[in-house]
Amino acid sequence: MERVVIIGPGGSGKSTLARAIAARTGLPVVHLDVLFWRADWEPAPVEQAVRDLAAAVADDRWIVDGNFLQRVGEDGRLDRADTVIFLDLPRRVCLWRVIVRLVRDRRRTRPDLPEGCREGFDPDGLRWIWNYPATERPSVLKLLAGAAERGAVVHHLRCRADVRRFIAGRGR
Repeated sequence: MERVVIIGPGGSGKSTLARAIAARTGLPVVHLDVLFWRADWEPAPVEQAVRDLAAAVADDRWIVDGNFLQRVGEDGRLDRADTVIFLDLPRRVCLWRVIVRLVRDRRRTRPDLPEGCREGFDPDGLRWIWNYPATERPSVLKLLAGAAERGAVVHHLRCRADVRRFIAGRGR
């Protein structure tokens, strides 16, 4: 495991898993939210974010945490990944985690977010998580199939126990 892509809805644990794998492997983590957002949740210039991501995945070792699926063909992350992890947890789990994070981190910046992006109530984000199984998941499943065809090891983790087993047995 040298080049890892972690995909999943908000609240699925992408950043937490990325940090756990990084702690065991020493791989650097690239959080897509840091590249694609600026302070106060202003979108970053797309061309710059895609360029920064392409530069990161040109390296030999990395973990990329995040979605931005519309950019997959432009950034090379799945083409270069040797491991792809899809956190396909139930939406009730993801929504619960986002609500807990909202209360716990209210008005604070998290390390997986750009400076100046504080945790706050985001109805659009909650709708995105709720709709993820219908809107994003089908595309992710196609991306996983393509990554597997190119030789990447694909892990489709569907529950918290799957994630715990993965961390305990892989990520070293």
